[in-house]
Amino acid sequence: MKVEVVPHNSEWAQKFQHEADELNKIFGQNLIEIHHIGSTSVPGLPAKPIIDIMPVVRRIEQVDVCNAQMEAFGYECMGEFGIPGRRYFRKGGDNRTHQVHVFEYGDANVVRHLAFREYLKVHPEDAQTYGNIKAELAKQFPNDIEAYMDGKDALVKEIEKKALAWYREGRH
Repeated sequence: MKVEVVPHNSEWAQKFQHEADELNKIFGQNLIEIHHIGSTSVPGLPAKPIIDIMPVVRRIEQVDVCNAQMEAFGYECMGEFGIPGRRYFRKGGDNRTHQVHVFEYGDANVVRHLAFREYLKVHPEDAQTYGNIKAELAKQFPNDIEAYMDGKDALVKEIEKKALAWYREGRH
């Protein structure tokens, strides 16, 4: 998979909303809320042009019943894909356009993703540092997603730790 980090695009919010409307139909009554997460959800932040979507559901097991509908909507169903309690779907193959990370209400990953997003929105210095390292890594490893991910891992964990403390203090 090609690693490309591009300047923020205002159309990402619209692309999220279009996809969210369809996912709402697919997950139906099981869906509690749906969030635009990841770098494309933070205004001004450079990102890989892949929309990350986080539906929060009542019962994670009921998501599996929706696999055929997700496939019909163009998604590849990946199961937990390394994160227990998650259901992961991706769209676009090697030219991925969307990723859906479904969690059950109360899962700690929900707060982790929301805290990270909200923290970066109000801490431009950390957002800029994060954007810069992502752009540098994408140039350094344009065809190695693993090296790109490994390269930003320490910074992500550092920001995530600050974001969770900030979020839990109710500053958002």
